[in-house]
Amino acid sequence: MKYILTRFVILTVAVALIKIAIAQNLSFPSRGTLIITGGSITKEGIKSFVDNAGGAGADLIFIPSASSGIRLDSGFTWEPADTSTEKIRAFEDHLASYFGVKKITVLHTTRKEVANSEQFAKRIATANGVWLGSGNAGRYADIFLGTKTWKELNKLLARGGVIGGNSAGSIIQCSYIIRGRPDKPVLMAAGHEQGFGFLKNVVINPHLLSAKRETELVNVLDRHPELTGFGIDDEITFVIKKGIIETKGDGLVYVYDNQLRDGKWWYTFAVGKKFSLKDKKVVE
Repeated sequence: MKYILTRFVILTVAVALIKIAIAQNLSFPSRGTLIITGGSITKEGIKSFVDNAGGAGADLIFIPSASSGIRLDSGFTWEPADTSTEKIRAFEDHLASYFGVKKITVLHTTRKEVANSEQFAKRIATANGVWLGSGNAGRYADIFLGTKTWKELNKLLARGGVIGGNSAGSIIQCSYIIRGRPDKPVLMAAGHEQGFGFLKNVVINPHLLSAKRETELVNVLDRHPELTGFGIDDEITFVIKKGIIETKGDGLVYVYDNQLRDGKWWYTFAVGKKFSLKDKKVVE
């Protein structure tokens, strides 16, 4: 009886450890490409987005719905209230020039019922690439999470398409989001922490050095040790394919894994190297 009980305890502990290991695994799309930038729409991000979508003639979409206002380098400004055909076409023209492509379609709504409609979501069904603009990641989650539009974004990746984003558009691509309440400036907002989940058990913190956010993910990882966090500054770009992060731009990538090293709860590596999400380490 004692032998059976001992084996049962060992088996129970082993199963629990396996579940913990699985829960902490980082997962990523098996097909398609993710572009994540540290805040700006970087030149490396634009090139990677356009190239992976099929070139300047690809069917591209820009979603600005998380923003309270976007200002392009050209000086053009767009606000959510600007829904007239004339203003949207002008926005699309400026975006096409900014991305160096023939055309980008603006797809915008602030209403979840619209995001969940066939008419709205079907536009993504033929797209080669979708860019998620800046703003607040919580707005993206409130509008799109679980809708037909969100499902089409997942299908886009499954057929080998590309999804890019900057700032909030980077944060929302992960399973866990920070600053998820547009109405309250808190880092971890209970009930507002679920992202689109293209990258599972990952959290991204953009604007890292420019906004002096180096220690923020220490708090997040302390509460959620199953996560791996990445802190990147404005001009850094991640290009992610099959679980390998290719880093572009200039500077350092900060990695948070809840481990103390030399008095710090993160480590860094230079942009230009690659990181394996599967192995959770720098690979070259």
